Parts: sequence; structure tokens; C-alpha cells
Amino acid sequence: MNKKTLKDIDFKNKKVLVRCDFNVPLDEEGNITDDRRIKSSLPTINYLLDEGAAVILMSHLGRPKGKPQSKYSLKPVAERLSLLLNKKVIFEDCDMVVDDGVKASAAKLNPGDVMLLQNTRFREEETKNSGTFAKDLSSLGEIFVNDAFGTAHRAHSSNVGMCEYLPSAVGFLVEKEIRTMGDALKEPKRPFTAILGGAKVSDKIAVIENLLNIADNILIGGGMAYTFLKAEGYSIGKSLLEEDKVDLAKELMEKSKTKGVKLILPVDTVVGKEFKNNTEFITTSSDSIPPDYMGLDIGEKTIEVFKNVINSSKTIIWNGPLGVFEMDNFAKGTNAIAEAIAKNKDAVSIIGGGDSAAAVEKIGLADKITHVSTGGGASLEFLEGKVLPGIEAVDNKE
Repeated sequence: MNKKTLKDIDFKNKKVLVRCDFNVPLDEEGNITDDRRIKSSLPTINYLLDEGAAVILMSHLGRPKGKPQSKYSLKPVAERLSLLLNKKVIFEDCDMVVDDGVKASAAKLNPGDVMLLQNTRFREEETKNSGTFAKDLSSLGEIFVNDAFGTAHRAHSSNVGMCEYLPSAVGFLVEKEIRTMGDALKEPKRPFTAILGGAKVSDKIAVIENLLNIADNILIGGGMAYTFLKAEGYSIGKSLLEEDKVDLAKELMEKSKTKGVKLILPVDTVVGKEFKNNTEFITTSSDSIPPDYMGLDIGEKTIEVFKNVINSSKTIIWNGPLGVFEMDNFAKGTNAIAEAIAKNKDAVSIIGGGDSAAAVEKIGLADKITHVSTGGGASLEFLEGKVLPGIEAVDNKE
């Protein structure tokens, strides 16, 4: 990896601005319901404190659309961070995120102090990387560290803009993401299996295109599978279908044959009358879904087929659930595949953020996976082979 990392810079007596991903879920009362993203930033924060830096943290939360909204305040994050770090985190509750008062507070920070700024998306310039916002933020410190992989695919003021004004490096979390996923894509141990699910083929086209050059097996499940089954000429009942992507699905299946990649579709599917957990449901062969039923999960035979491939794989990348995993009756496929991946101790296993990460968290298997990505959209674009602007902007090693 040619980007500067924490080990390349001397942080002693420096004020360090760190872009984190504290975009955590909150309940109606404003309580944090899952603090995994906050915890995953701790190694970088603690390292900087141990090295004698003062740390100024920034993040977005939700989509306040460039206007201050109290329900998107980072105050609950400051409180949770104080507990996790076992030290007071100074929270600058400023609707402008940075103003003269915040600048004065930052100037007074001593080594070992931690400050958290208000939600960067309270400023309209953040998502456009426009105006003087990045310059104002950068005036608070002397070095910039990007440790927010979740926003690395966005060119915003608080990641890309910062690199124009300050020397920069990636934090431990971003370094781990790039290294683990990068190695898996560049030099995978084989057989290399990609498992792709989720609702839409259109979300995964570029990923499939890229993986057809790298993977040995591509297993397809979730709502997107029915567009492929339709392309095979099967009747798919009321299942999710992207009509305008049927020809493309055919093309991708042809490409997989010419490239010698096994593209494996579900052989059976769990179908229901309606899109709800307590609907009447049956399992049917994938080529004979009744006209008034919709596909909601992969069936038992498909689970076995997929498991056999997973068991013999040495690199596994999984992005997207294989059924409607939020409904218990249709979570069996997703859960069974998560368990199969967790049991394969010989493989490097990577879960590409988003719903797949939520699924392994929900069934308590995250610690059995080599790497669970913290970025849904960013990991998807990484799997597509795209350059991520938030990482690209960081200084290269000398």
C-alpha cells in the first residue's frame, strides 16, 4: 500500500484532525443502538494519544442535508466515546461546525486532549467539497488522518478537501480495509468465491464485471437472482424482476462461461404469497415458481450447493443478503451461508459492509470472519475496482 499510514508520521505535540465514521444508528430517544463504528475508531485514537497528540475528531451522522438538526447531533457519540476512552471528550456543539469559538477551543488543546466537532453535514459545503469549509476545518490542526472508510467513496470537504491543506495519512481502520480487501482482489488464495445477494442486479453489475476477471466461483442469491432466472427462460411468478436487465444477465452468464468462472444460481427457492413474515410459503424448484408467488429466500438444496462451494474455497467475499433476512422465516439462507463462511477456518473471509455485515452481527458470527468491512457503498465500489477519492487524496509514501 503506497499511502502514508500512522507509522510514517511523528505526532508528538501535534494537533491531529481525524475523520471518523460515527454514523451510528440512534433510537427515537437519541440513544445509540449499535456502537461498533465508534469502537472500531479506538485503535487510531488511542495510538495518537499514546504518541503525544491532541486529537480533534469529526464525522457526519445521518442526512441533515446541510442544515443543523438536533436529532443528528453528535452529542450521544461524544458521551459514548468518553466512556470508551475513559476520559472526557470535549464536544463542540456548534451549528457552523467550526467558528471563532471552536478555533479558540482547539488552540487551547494539550497533548492527550480529545475534542469532537459537530456533524460535518450541518454545513451544505461538506458534501459538495466547496467554499471555505475544508480550509476552516484544517485551520484547527496540523495533520489530517482519514480513518473513515465508510465515506471514502465520497469526495467531501472533511476527507478529500482536508488533504489540500494538511499533510495526511490513513488511520488503522482504513489501512486494514485497503490491505485486506486489496490483497483478496489482487492475489487471492484459490479457489476464490464471491457471493452476491441483495435486491438489485443494477447495484452489482460493475462488481460482477470486475469479479469475472478474478473469481473462480460467483454464487448469486437475493432478489437479484430472479432476473438471472428469468434470463434462463424460467417463470419467476411475482418475484422481484429488473426487466431491463434480463439481457445483461444473459450476457454476464455467457461471459462467465467464456472466462471459465462458475456462475451458480439458486436451484430451489422459498416462495410466499405476500411480502411479509407470516405469509403462506413453500419451497419450489427455481424453474417452476407458481405465478401468484414471489421468491423470498434460497431453498435447502441451494444452501447445500452453496455450502459445498464455500467449504472448498480459500478466499470468500460476500456482499448482499440471500433472502429477506429481516423476516425470520426468510433469513434461513442468509444465516446458513454466514455459518458456512464462519466455519471455514482455512479461508480468508470478507463481508462487504451493509446488510451482509448486519446479518453476521445479528447472528453473532462477526468475530469468526477475517474482516467485516465498515463501509457498504465504499466496499462495493472497491469490489468494482474503482478508485476511492477519500483514499486517493491522502499523501503517498515518499
